[in-house]
Amino acid sequence: MSRFVRASKVRHLFCQPDKKEETFYGLTLATTTGDHNYIKANSKFFAVATRAGGGGAMAVVPLSKFGKFDNSMPKIIGHTGAIFDCDFNPFHDQIIATGSDDCSCKVWGIPTEDGLTEDLKEPLVDLNNHMKKVTFTQFHPCANNVLATGSADHTVKLWDIDSGEEKMTLDCKDNLQDMQWSYAGDMMAVSCKDKMMRIFDPRTNAIVQECKPHEGSKCFKTCWLGKSNNIVTVGFTRQSKRQFSIWDSRDLTKAIHTESLDQSAGVIMPFFDEDSNVLFLAGKGDGNIRFYEIIPEKPHCFSLSEYRGAGSQKGIAFIPKRHCDTKKCEVMRGMKLTANTVEPVSFIIPRKSDRFQVDIYPDTKAGVPALDADAYFGGAADFTPKLQSMDPAKAGAAGETKQSMPTAVKSKAALQKELDAALARIAELEAKYEPKE
Repeated sequence: MSRFVRASKVRHLFCQPDKKEETFYGLTLATTTGDHNYIKANSKFFAVATRAGGGGAMAVVPLSKFGKFDNSMPKIIGHTGAIFDCDFNPFHDQIIATGSDDCSCKVWGIPTEDGLTEDLKEPLVDLNNHMKKVTFTQFHPCANNVLATGSADHTVKLWDIDSGEEKMTLDCKDNLQDMQWSYAGDMMAVSCKDKMMRIFDPRTNAIVQECKPHEGSKCFKTCWLGKSNNIVTVGFTRQSKRQFSIWDSRDLTKAIHTESLDQSAGVIMPFFDEDSNVLFLAGKGDGNIRFYEIIPEKPHCFSLSEYRGAGSQKGIAFIPKRHCDTKKCEVMRGMKLTANTVEPVSFIIPRKSDRFQVDIYPDTKAGVPALDADAYFGGAADFTPKLQSMDPAKAGAAGETKQSMPTAVKSKAALQKELDAALARIAELEAKYEPKE
């Protein structure tokens, strides 16, 4: 038996849930189901769809207001159908996009850092070009005001939300099960009900690569593995056994690593920390979260450990890495959604020293756009996320700036309504003041 121990800075990674008094409970979640994640979060808020009469409602809850959820608190209620997915703008904590059963995506501005002060009915931007329900929304990781929306009409649309203009439509061939931007946003991976994963160059609508990653007919999810060209898919075998595979996105003819998990039925949601190279797998309906170290050479993947919680999760979201607590060596912080609670969980690499640990905290995404929407859609070729130091002594070195709210853009229907009213008023005034013969 070999005594060689593989060197790894994340070997002892573990998960530590927050205290019960620092959790959120008493939520009345919407009954809408789908392939989307049911919760999104950033450094200030988490958002979940809640029950509402006559349409969809989204609660945007400040992370500081833990305890019993107040069902009378103000919500986003501007959709006429159920809300499926949402996403926070990575460059502005108070902007959120929602996709709904009413075939629209709306972009909202949260008025204060303390959250909503009244029910929000009027969006900043109304995006209405989809023909069926909007099931996925995702902001671009580098380009400001660029949003992708996925719909049951088998398309992904790219938008410039500052102008409210649709820029590109990707034909995905079948119902979407997932869509994910690459690390820099130059590629997009889409998984569909026809069992195919397609990798698009989103600005040219070209399918760069495609393959059938899993034989099972159930939903499969995708996740880009940071700055590498690799991508992970998590799905099912023909015998309904859960598995994940790692692929080189430049050649999808054969997976470079495949690993079986278990026989459970829940769809697994993958998340990747590109700074520590750790893959997190959280299954819907599971009580556990698995984590693996990803390395560039064979065997490409090593199992680290898993966290077993008391309640089964409906979804999980992670806050931006730059807001993790470096004093306790926290490398990821998630918000775990159960049937009626949201439980914060911290992933920690224990160290004896209380000094800043340079090896586990490389520079991370700064929350500052690398380019604007015009440059992105204009064909800019060289762009990567802007980074900042995690060292508290150098906080703000990357110049994290407050981004402005997008200009409110009205829908074509709203503009036509205003135009008709204006023309009617002009006709009325002309009739009233027309000179008499």
